[in-house]
Order: sequence, then structure tokens, then C-alpha cells
Amino acid sequence: MKVTPSTRRQFLKTTATAVTAFNLLPRHVLGGPRFVPPSEKVNVAVVGVGGRGLQNMREVLKLADTQVIAVADPAESFSLEAYYYKGKGGRAVAKAEVEKHYAEKTPNFRCAAFEDFRVMLEKEKAIDAVLCATPDHLHAYVTLSAMRAGKHAYCEKPLTHNLHEAREVARVAKETGVATQMGNQGHSTPGIRETVEHIQAGSIGTVREIHAWVGTKRWNPELVALPKDKPALPSGLRWDLWLGPREEHAFHPAYHPVAWRDFWAFGGSAMGDFGCHDLDAATWAFDLPAPTRAEAVTVGPTDDDIAPHGCQIFYDFPAHGKHPAIKLTWHDGGLRPRSPDALGKFPLPRRGVLFIGDKGVIQCDGAGGAPRIFPETLRAGIAKPAPTLKRSNGHHRDWIDACKGGPAASSNFAYGARLTEIALVGVLALRMRKPVEWDAAAMKATGLPAADVAIRGTYRKGWELPT
Repeated sequence: MKVTPSTRRQFLKTTATAVTAFNLLPRHVLGGPRFVPPSEKVNVAVVGVGGRGLQNMREVLKLADTQVIAVADPAESFSLEAYYYKGKGGRAVAKAEVEKHYAEKTPNFRCAAFEDFRVMLEKEKAIDAVLCATPDHLHAYVTLSAMRAGKHAYCEKPLTHNLHEAREVARVAKETGVATQMGNQGHSTPGIRETVEHIQAGSIGTVREIHAWVGTKRWNPELVALPKDKPALPSGLRWDLWLGPREEHAFHPAYHPVAWRDFWAFGGSAMGDFGCHDLDAATWAFDLPAPTRAEAVTVGPTDDDIAPHGCQIFYDFPAHGKHPAIKLTWHDGGLRPRSPDALGKFPLPRRGVLFIGDKGVIQCDGAGGAPRIFPETLRAGIAKPAPTLKRSNGHHRDWIDACKGGPAASSNFAYGARLTEIALVGVLALRMRKPVEWDAAAMKATGLPAADVAIRGTYRKGWELPT
């Protein structure tokens, strides 16, 4: 082909147009939905920046290939001094911390801050991924909204507030193909992998009995029902946004900050708080299906609104595959299992898990603690199993790698929803104060129609699940 001045001009014009388009088009248009090139930073937004949200945000800030560009919380600032988090929380606090973190390398960096995360998703088009650390009752709404907007999603445990939400979040995660991770950080420890590998290698023989316990108690021990007084609303708090899908409750410090887990409308008591941590090793090691039955014994006052001071929850898991039927007991509020003879003088810790096999016992601390094998005579004769489970690079690191096209994080929403469902069947038994015969296929408590509302939840107008 002969190159004439006119064809040369046309070639340059076409090339310039293409280059301009490449430079101007957002990366999600160039690479398809959810595309984050491995060489680029993942732009993260954090929804809910109280104590746990700030802890998550700090983990993301440690990663060189991420950038926190927006935060959302209905509270501008509030004190956490009365709780183990200490310091302050709120969107103004988070914004200042993010900007200070980036100031040295990017002096003009600004982090956007919003009362309403929905406005944030609408306005901040550069967001690639959303980290949700709100109270439980908003988990499903936030994560479903994020995934439907094409954002990768990380959500604190439990993944959802009710059983129907767990199914929906898992379904939408699969449908959208976004990278997901539930915030049960112990899942990424070497200890939980070693526990699972020992169990699957048969180090303690066949396991038919498991116990998990945590020493936590109610945040509001003096309450026997919902608070009746109506203190003034703190400055800078949009209470209607904090309530989100829940029915009207007047503001009270018994709910915000931190202490909302005591109330069924917002949380799931100690089981909702710790179940996805301390039932994780059992779920992973035995590939636990849904339980067929759960029955709860409560300690202290409880009713349709407020959780008890403590409880025991007795689960029945059916035999499946190569695994026998398993009985699992949950203890909280200071209750603990009887110490097996195999432990000898070793004291049960304040929080932990026991796997009782026909050859011996594994005891590990909660949230992914390393395995301790008893009796000592058995331990001395057992070699450490070969590692069969891929080691983690870090809970948040694994999620970010998945956002960039790497392998799925190991506590992705498919696994997280199953683990959450196991915990929430126990919460359902607590709320009903009756044994629950769980029909997982129908998502029903057999013969207990009163449970349907707790299984599916209720939603204020305008806050229906964006499924």
C-alpha cells in the first residue's frame, strides 16, 4: 500500500483518537466489570468506621497496593474509651487518619467522607472494593449493594444477620463474580490449618464430639428488656442511617457504640460475635453441612428483644461422606465444658475449642489457635502432618490479591455464608427458646412457624435487600 499524505494524516488521527480514549476511559470499561490490573492500586472504601472498622482500615492501609479513598459512617465522631478499642471512632476520625497516613508521599491526598454509604457508592466511581464493618443488621444490605454496583466486597463476621440473608449474599457473590472475604481473621492463621491437617490426618482418631466456648458476657448486664428512657441524640449522629433496615428504636447508648450485640434487632449475642471464629476449624475440618437440630439452654433474662447473659447450644450434625455424625456444644457467658481426662492438669483457657477423638484430644485457642494434642504420650508419637492446605499471605492481603485476579480468598462468601448459617441456626434456637429441627433445603424450622420472621428478617420501607 502506498502511503500518501492523506492516508498518513488519517492514520495519525485514528491513532490519536484511540490513545485519547484509552487514557480517558475508566479501567473497569477497558478491562470489563471488576477489573483491577495487577500493577495498579485497589481503591477501597470502608463502611462503618467504629472500633472494628478502624482496625480493618489500618490493615488495608498497611498494603502498598491499596488506597483507602472513602469512608462512610452515620456518626461523625464518638468515644470508644469505655470499650477495649479505646480512642475514638467515626467518619471524621477515619478521614483524618487516612489522610495523615498518606500525607508524607501524597501531601494533597484527600479521603472522601460520607454519612450515607449509598451516596458514597453513587458519587465515588473510582471505588474498586468495599469493606463493611457495620453492626450485623446492615451487613447484607451494604455487601449486596456493593456487589450489585460491581465492587469487590469484604464483610466482617457474621456475614449476615439472618439465615435468608446468608443465602442471598452467597448467591449474589457467585452471580457477580466479585472477590469476597468474610472477616473471621483466624481463618488465615497457620494454627487453624495445622488443626485441620491433624484432624484430617487422623492424629486423634475419629471425632464425634466437639466443644467451643468463649467467656464473653452481655455488654449491658443490668438490662432485663429494651431500655425505656430516651437520652438526647449525640451531635453528629444520623440515627435513622444507623438503624438502616430495622424498625424504629429511639437512640440509646445501650445500642451505640459497640453494645448493640445484646439485642436481637441488631446482633446475635456472643454466638453471633464469636461463632464464625470458633466454629471455623470444625466447619473446615469436617466440611460440616447444615445442622439438623439445635437446642439452647440460656442463663439470665432473655426475651424477644434481648439476648441472655450466657448459654449452651447443642448441635446435631448428620453423618456425610467419610465423616460420622457429630455433636457440637457451644458455651458462652462463662460456661465451659468438662475438661477431658486426657488433658491431665492442663487448664482449659478462657476461650477455646476441643475436638474429642477416640485416640486423643486436640485443644486449641479460639480464632485459629494452634493445636495442642493430648495425652502427652499420644503427642510424643505423632509427627506433624504434611501441609495439605495452602498457607495464607494475610487475611486482607488474600482478599486484595483476589481483587486483582488471584485465587479466591479462603473465607470467601461461599464458605463464609455456610459458616454463618451454622452459627445463625444456633442463634435461632436461642431466640425461639425452643429446639429447632432445621430443614436446610426448605430454610425452615420444622413445626415452628414463629421462627419464620427471625429466619427472614423484617425491613423498613426503602431498605429492602437489593438482591
